[in-house]
Amino acid sequence: MKRKNHTKNFKSKVALAAIKGQKTANEIASEFGVHVSQVNRWKKEAIDALPEAFGSKKDRTIEGMEAERNVLFQQIGKLQVEVDWLKKNTEHLK
Repeated sequence: MKRKNHTKNFKSKVALAAIKGQKTANEIASEFGVHVSQVNRWKKEAIDALPEAFGSKKDRTIEGMEAERNVLFQQIGKLQVEVDWLKKNTEHLK
C-alpha cells in the first residue's frame, strides 16, 4: 500500500480542526480521510510549532547561523585530522 504525502496546507487544516475542538479526533479523521493518530500527531506538531511562529525573524536567523557554524566547525575538525594524518604519513617523503 502506497503512503500518502499530504501537503502542509492539508496538515494545517486537519491540525486546526483538532485544535478548535469542535469535533472529536475520530470525526476529523473520518472527515479528512486520515487515521486518528495522524490527526493527534499533526495537532501536537502544530501546537509545538506555535512559539516559533511568534518568534522574530532575527531569532530564526541567529539559530540558522549557529547551526551552520556548528557544521562548519565539524568540517574544520575533520579536515584538521586529515591534514595531521597526511603530515604524519608523508614525513618519509621529505
